[in-house]
Amino acid sequence: MDVMLREDLGAGRVELGGALDIYAAGEVHAQLQQLLRAHPRLELDLSRVEEIDTAGVQLLMSAKRTASAQGRTLRLVAHSPAVLETLELCQLLGFFGDPVVETAGARFGRETDT
Repeated sequence: MDVMLREDLGAGRVELGGALDIYAAGEVHAQLQQLLRAHPRLELDLSRVEEIDTAGVQLLMSAKRTASAQGRTLRLVAHSPAVLETLELCQLLGFFGDPVVETAGARFGRETDT
């Protein structure tokens, strides 16, 4: 898993690539926790995520909950097909509530819970 931080007007943008799976989850979790403490707004660019398993989904859910609990903003952006398919399969499009995900849900022909 590649993790890069790119600053943009005080907001962090993290690009994730490769497999977001059980083997990468521990390392990525620790990095995301640090980034959430450092940035009031954080975007996760998921465009290069080639595969994602339940550990990856749990990681994204945990990061979203942590950001909310800390009064911070975490957005998922540029979802790869693998991420969209997995979130749809797990019926989690509404949980993340990001506009790109909701649009993807409509593209799949399903309504999302918001």
